Amino acid sequence: MSGHSKWNSIKHKKGAADAKRGKIFTKHAKLIQIAARGGGDPEMNPSLRLAIDNAKADNTPNNNIERAIKKGTGEDKDAAQLLEVIYEGYGPAGVALYIQCVTDNKNRTVSNVRTILTKNGGSMGEAGCVAWMFKPQGLIVLKVGDTNKDEVELAAIDAGAADIESDDDTMTVYTDPSDLGKVAASLRDAGFSVESQEFTFVPNDTVKIDDSEKAKKILKLMDALDEDDDVTNVSSNFDIEESLLD
Repeated sequence: MSGHSKWNSIKHKKGAADAKRGKIFTKHAKLIQIAARGGGDPEMNPSLRLAIDNAKADNTPNNNIERAIKKGTGEDKDAAQLLEVIYEGYGPAGVALYIQCVTDNKNRTVSNVRTILTKNGGSMGEAGCVAWMFKPQGLIVLKVGDTNKDEVELAAIDAGAADIESDDDTMTVYTDPSDLGKVAASLRDAGFSVESQEFTFVPNDTVKIDDSEKAKKILKLMDALDEDDDVTNVSSNFDIEESLLD
């Protein structure tokens, strides 16, 4: 799972730049709108609470959050209807891609995703072509800095973590999907900095990438997909050598 973890770390580090362009705000608003369909009270709707917490972690303005909730609950009658769609495909070196999107126009989104894949050495696949390669899990990114990592690991294990990976100043904690909220809350209560938490898909097995050119192409494709406003999450099975990420 290390390749997947590395990409989440890379996304975390570039998040501030994305926020300045407003792209991350747009994505959070869509996810909040989708979650708010289950009710506008975050205390009664865990999915909405998760979406709001992640949005606030990226400094999304409260006005944006409130507007998105109204769109999701139907209070805003003029809001566009959003759909959750999944596309599957392949990237450079044959790595698998599981692409989650939220959109108000499926034709636009599928065209954009296909174009991004084609321009970056990838290809669109049929539904189900790579889904079997992944399993759903909860994912928590912690900012550890100078904190003793052994201490963080012990706390995560005690909280119910299924797996843990470290990378520089961050730590990625994997959980059973049903335990995500509980583990994240426990880590917050213990005083650790939870940067983000999400439901995602992690690979059952990984493809080792030890060639710098292939690594660059894969990361360029992942970045291009992440830049698209309709793409909310991309899971892949690459495992890039640590030295190639510097």
